[in-house]
Amino acid sequence: MSRLVTTWAAASERVGGSLCDVTVRNIVRTTVAGTDLRVRLTNAFGDRPVTFGHVYVGVPGPGAALEPGSNRMVTFGGCPDVTLAPGATRLSDPLPGRVPPLARLAISVHLLGRCATPTGRNRATTPAYRSRPGDHAADETGAAYTEAAAMWHWLDALIVSAPAQVSVVAVLGDSFTVGVGAEAGRGWADLLAECGRYAIANEGVSGGRVLTHGTGRPAEERLIAEVLTKPGVDTVILLAGINDLGAGARANALIAAYRRMIEQAHATGVRVIGGTLAPFAGAEYFTDAGERARKSVNAFIRRGGAFDGLADFDAALRDPAEPGRLRLEYDSGDHLHPSTAGHHAMAAAVRSAVTGIGKP
Repeated sequence: MSRLVTTWAAASERVGGSLCDVTVRNIVRTTVAGTDLRVRLTNAFGDRPVTFGHVYVGVPGPGAALEPGSNRMVTFGGCPDVTLAPGATRLSDPLPGRVPPLARLAISVHLLGRCATPTGRNRATTPAYRSRPGDHAADETGAAYTEAAAMWHWLDALIVSAPAQVSVVAVLGDSFTVGVGAEAGRGWADLLAECGRYAIANEGVSGGRVLTHGTGRPAEERLIAEVLTKPGVDTVILLAGINDLGAGARANALIAAYRRMIEQAHATGVRVIGGTLAPFAGAEYFTDAGERARKSVNAFIRRGGAFDGLADFDAALRDPAEPGRLRLEYDSGDHLHPSTAGHHAMAAAVRSAVTGIGKP
């Protein structure tokens, strides 16, 4: 038996600047293998309908170029074009064929007309390219793609048909989950995907918060609107809240939000793994009050009985001699984000300490 699972995903944010009659080539990497690829597009932050003339999927070559003969058009209800209302998502028809694990794909999306408020994800860990004006989605040479952009555009998820036993783990968080501080593609969620045991849906938003809007919606909203709508998700790893504490949020408000999020996930049959908040002494927004709140939040995550499992990132990253700080070798330099070595330690913490991960 098989089912639909999310083999790649990105959280939604506003991406800067308006765009008009341009094709964007998003380069991404799958996690698990499957067949019958489907592309999900989003207009989450658009204030008016947006229309895409063509969407193609190919295999990247050097730069914006594609492997010859690999580029294929996807359709939506049998049509090559699709219009998304403000806030809407749309899933394509299946594209026949096998999708390998950990495979690079290029999803080229032609925007018809103007979009004043594009939706995407900033800080893309793999590149995207914008074209000169016109529909260049079918172009395999890449010559029309004249601008590199460190953000994905309108791409919400890639979905495949996979064996029923494949688990989809959504990692919901902030810049830690995006992979800030690590070498490109070496964040802890990327490393978790490479173990090959799970499909990983990366729902990180740099600067994201749980209680209020950041660059994206609050994590509590994103859980419902983005994460739980992704096909096949059966586990969420929640690592979010340090930006809230840096902005002065109280521990009890964050804990109450965690409880609400767990209840929402459980209502859909999804389990939630709690990730403890990492040390941040020395960071720009560190305060003593924030540190006290972090300790209270982490105590709840460890011993509050609300989560279905524990990923103890705090224990993995802290300096034994000064537990409020990151270990020197795990500090990217800003005393907040882990280095590449720190992200390796986080991935190891998930693999070794999380129990019950996967399908309930």
